Amino acid sequence: MQVSRKTFDEVMVPNYAPSDIVPVRGLGSRLWDQQGREYLDFACGIAVTGLGHCHPALIAALHEQAGQLWHVSNVMTNEPALKLASRLVELTFADRVFFCNSGAEANEAAFKLARRHASVKYGAHKNQIISFYNAFHGRTLFTVSVGGQAKYTQGFEPLPGGITHLPFNDLAALEAAVGEQTCAVVIEPVQGEGGIMPATPEFIALARQLCDRHGALLVFDEVQSGNGRSGTLYAHEQYGVTPDVLTTAKGLGGGFPIGAMLATADAAASLAFGTHGSTYGGNALACAVGLAALEALVDPALMANVRARSAQLREGLGVLAAEHGLFTGSRGMGLLMGAPLSDPWKGRAKDIVNAAMRHGLWVLVAGPDVLRMAPPLNISEADMAEGLRRLGLACAELAQAG
Repeated sequence: MQVSRKTFDEVMVPNYAPSDIVPVRGLGSRLWDQQGREYLDFACGIAVTGLGHCHPALIAALHEQAGQLWHVSNVMTNEPALKLASRLVELTFADRVFFCNSGAEANEAAFKLARRHASVKYGAHKNQIISFYNAFHGRTLFTVSVGGQAKYTQGFEPLPGGITHLPFNDLAALEAAVGEQTCAVVIEPVQGEGGIMPATPEFIALARQLCDRHGALLVFDEVQSGNGRSGTLYAHEQYGVTPDVLTTAKGLGGGFPIGAMLATADAAASLAFGTHGSTYGGNALACAVGLAALEALVDPALMANVRARSAQLREGLGVLAAEHGLFTGSRGMGLLMGAPLSDPWKGRAKDIVNAAMRHGLWVLVAGPDVLRMAPPLNISEADMAEGLRRLGLACAELAQAG
């Protein structure tokens, strides 16, 4: 059966507008399309394929598990789920793990946990969730409501209530808003879709203090910033602040769909039997691949490469900014990097993405004013240099055309 980009318009719901390119093969940091053209991948399926395409350890884990057991549901448990949960508990602050299939589901579970924990422990009045403008937590009705971007909620009203949005990194606003009615403060340590904006250390520290003072849960959404992308397993480790709940997905499966909510024993106790669930959550195939990915991610050599390539990327973006003037530099953590556009180019991030694709480089936007890069964590120095060269060609093309 022959298919093309045109097939999408004929058979798919039009909620996406995918590129004309249809990738058919990937290996490491590279992709090839239907015509055999090669691209360097600085997008990783939106920070998902953190170990590159077709990593041998992930392939081996998938093949081995595929010949043993695929699915039993949570009426029973399975060995891969128990092994992955045990390893996550060993490596993080968490005492308990809930598995699901995506970041949105992990956040849905976290927000339900926060509401139920407060209701059980303090009463139904304690239900306020505090989040931040430009945050992104998923596309379910609850998660888009907690996220701070109105464009994702328009036309889906009425929305869940009890949610307060504040300016990100605003200490005074945060201190004024958190009170006895607050059940949770939800923070992305690095806002992803909101422009690759890291939280300040003071902001993260104050959130922890206020949650402790008022009996609220501190929830870190590390769906995009986690799984080694920041240069540590989870970005919050670099702030020296521990959450009560953490959500993770994307790079946890290296491309195989899996998400997880990690929690302290005290917080997790509120989701008692029957209060939440997922048919596919903890699927044996997903957890086997997730465990293989996790073991690769905690290799100190891999994290050293993230830090080295991050410095190389930041330096290269600075050079391109000076040469072409399309963006002003860079911000972010590890290999989650954003390049804010200069004033004359604001609103044109997608133009840079399209030009880069013409030169064989796949990058992303983080809103209309920020170019986003999330290359594989194991990318080589040579591939990083080649990606920057191709981005330079795209910038030169656009600058010449004005």
